[in-house]
Parts: sequence; C-alpha cells; structure tokens
Amino acid sequence: MALPSRPYPVNLLVAGRSVLVVGGGTVALEKVDGLLDAEAEVTVVAPEIVPELADRAGVKVEQRPYRSGEAAGHRLVIVATSDPAVTAVVAADAEAAGVWVNAADDIANCTFTLPARVRRGDLLLTVSTGGRSPGLASWTRKRLEAEFGPEWATLLDLLAEARDEFRASGRSSLGVDWQAALDSGMLEMVREGRIREAKERLQACLSSSSD
Repeated sequence: MALPSRPYPVNLLVAGRSVLVVGGGTVALEKVDGLLDAEAEVTVVAPEIVPELADRAGVKVEQRPYRSGEAAGHRLVIVATSDPAVTAVVAADAEAAGVWVNAADDIANCTFTLPARVRRGDLLLTVSTGGRSPGLASWTRKRLEAEFGPEWATLLDLLAEARDEFRASGRSSLGVDWQAALDSGMLEMVREGRIREAKERLQACLSSSSD
C-alpha cells in the first residue's frame, strides 16, 4: 500500500524530547536504538518486552498495556506492535493530540514514515519508497552502505572545518567552489589514509577559488 500523498522530507531534532514507543519486540528495539542515537528521551510501553530492550540503557521501560490517551504526553510516537487494535487506538490518540505517529508496517495509521538510513558521522543518506516496497528501500540501503564507507565522515569533517575557518575570518563561504575541491581527488586521499594531503589539496582549491 502506498502513502495517500507525497511526503515532505524532514529531519527531526528529537534530542531531549519525549518519544513514546509502543511495543516491546525486536522491531521496537530497532526503533529505540535509532531514537537513542538521536538522543531522544524514550519511553517504551508493552505487556511483553524482549530482554535486550528491557536492559537498554537510557530507556524508561514500562511493562504494561498502552493506556488510552497517553500518546498526548509525548512529542512523537512510534507503534511497533502486531496488534492492529492497539495500533489503531494509539494512532487515533496521537492524531487527536496533534502528535506525529509512525506505525510499523501500517501506513494507514501513520502521519510520518521512517526511511531506510545510512549514517556516516553527520552525513545521513536516506531511502524511501513511499511505503510501496520496504524491501527495495532496505536493498538500496545496503548498496549505499557498501559505497559510502567511513571515509565520507572524515571528508565531511574536513569540509566543515574549512567552512568554519572561512566564517571565523569574516569571509563568506558562499562563493567558494566546493565542487572543484570535491572533484580534486580528496575522497580517494582520505580513503587511502592520506588525510594531511587531502587537507592541503582542499586548502589549495579553496584559495584558488576565492582569489
């Protein structure tokens, strides 16, 4: 089943914000780990909870059924349960309270979806099929994981550092030819561990483009 309309892509900043996860199985565990990586304040509610989730540090775990209306006390809600009736109740509560909700494998009860993700430091690549084929999204993610290795996080760090230096000196980085720098072979240097050489190449390209 496809989404009823085209989604608007957005990255939510949930650090320090309360997120409710309804469900205690392996799917819920995956969602919780992603939320913890984003530094959210996570509460898990479910009658049965797998040991890995029950022992997850930084998570408030309440082993009980979902209570009608409690979705309203959170900024975001994720439902990961195999019980359609529970999913429908949670989704209805969230919608009534104006809280965004995602229901695993149940697009009809979603107000946002979760794309497949590849993270390399602060570089985040996402894949979405509009809910039509999670399998294709997962397959594409694996291809991206193979192509985009840890060197991309280092490359981003070098570029961000150079941009910060421009701004600290009072110069604008808007007119800098970043594309020329990226096309200069920097990535290959980083991949081979030649970080200093890559940084020197970057500085040479930026100096040339800002003259």
